[in-house]
Amino acid sequence: MIVLLLTLFLSICTLVLLVIGFFNFIVEPVYFYVFKKPAYVYFYPVLKKLSPELHEILRSEIPFYSKLATKKQQYFEHRVVEFLSTYQFHGKESLEITPYMRVKIASVYVMITFGMREYLTQTIDKIIIYPSSYYSTINDTFHNGEFNPRYKAVLFSWQHFMEGNELESDNLNLGIHEFAHVLHYNGMKKRNNSAAFFAQCYNQIRKDVKHPPNAKLLLDSGYFREYAFTNDFEFLVVIMEHFFETPDTFKQKFPELFRKVKQMINYTPPGSIYST
Repeated sequence: MIVLLLTLFLSICTLVLLVIGFFNFIVEPVYFYVFKKPAYVYFYPVLKKLSPELHEILRSEIPFYSKLATKKQQYFEHRVVEFLSTYQFHGKESLEITPYMRVKIASVYVMITFGMREYLTQTIDKIIIYPSSYYSTINDTFHNGEFNPRYKAVLFSWQHFMEGNELESDNLNLGIHEFAHVLHYNGMKKRNNSAAFFAQCYNQIRKDVKHPPNAKLLLDSGYFREYAFTNDFEFLVVIMEHFFETPDTFKQKFPELFRKVKQMINYTPPGSIYST
């Protein structure tokens, strides 16, 4: 009897793995190709919650969260909890990491990945926070933030992280900037369907932007700061900053580029007049 039950259990497990494999490697890639989006984004049998004190941070200080429908607010909160349990936080120069800091940083990452099903990444495993600008011995200069793939770390100056969040329409946001670098690197590795689709979409954006008439139009507009044209990595993070900070202006000035960024991350900022 025990042998029979064990055999049945193993057979069911094998069937489940086959179904998952068929979906991940055949069904969803085809779905991505046809519909330009994942087959589904949210599925959580049990939604995780923050403590009331930490949930209040989302409610009162995260505009993106406040504009979401109630059900999506629950998904957002769940993802923040998952982020906090997945990545370690370390303070430097005697900086004490507080729950407030952790939730604020997690919320930025969850915001820019909210349209992806496979939003967590093994590209990083830690967040390192300095009180303000810090000196890097790698290139002998002061930094406000960086993504270091070798050490699987994202580094922030807390001062500049907060400044980026407080000024919501200057298109300068350190949190979005560094986490966008993480998504770009993760996309190049193509570890899952979400990452592969992100990379595919950005490769198309790169080709469009490098077309001389398009490049001239972008440069002459003055909308994107010159730093965006340093290289492909910086262009991606700058357009992501603009997408979340001034989405309506972005859409008005460059509707096709806006549409492709929206497609790349499978989301439109809530509350935007272009949310449909």
